[in-house]
Amino acid sequence: MDKDKTARDIARALLQIKAIKLSPANYFTWASGWHSPIYCDNRSTLSYPHVRKAIYTSFAELISQKYPECDIIAGVATGAIAHGVLVAEALGKPFIYVRSAPKSHGLSNQVEGVFSPGAKIVVIEDLVSTGGSSLSAVEALRDAGCHVLGMTAIFTYGFQAAAERFSRAGVDLDTLSDYQTMIGIAAEEGYVTGDQLETLRLWRSDPAGWMK
Repeated sequence: MDKDKTARDIARALLQIKAIKLSPANYFTWASGWHSPIYCDNRSTLSYPHVRKAIYTSFAELISQKYPECDIIAGVATGAIAHGVLVAEALGKPFIYVRSAPKSHGLSNQVEGVFSPGAKIVVIEDLVSTGGSSLSAVEALRDAGCHVLGMTAIFTYGFQAAAERFSRAGVDLDTLSDYQTMIGIAAEEGYVTGDQLETLRLWRSDPAGWMK
């Protein structure tokens, strides 16, 4: 797998279908309250068969190369469930998914699907920002007795805080594309001007403090 080519191809596709929207002049507001010149919604990739296929085949290639011992594919609810199912189908593996919290009724499951203690899991995520929700899913799987081999995601903002969280948790993270690759493609293909590119770089260095 040529990781650099994959990163560029996926970034280009996300920009083309507007799964990634760039608006340096008119910022977005995230649920966290952060202001941002970028918004990423990878759910929309499912509506484009060629992009959807590029994503799940890239995931499948990465996992088969790095984690040949993987028993089960797990998706993080809700954004990565469909992607995870496609990857599991491509690899001929069972699939489970992880809720953000246990159900408040019925069996009160947080991990849904069939698995055995000690199962070797690779987790599929659609987007990694600060890493909090992604690592909560890993923790739920570990609490259920699973052995998490690593996590793979479509895109990451590459925040240092997230890298430190993954390191402390002992979780390997691989992503198909990333922020630095994406803004490089955006500049090359005219999605942003030089000044706007600088705005995107400044935001990336201090997202919590940007626009304050």
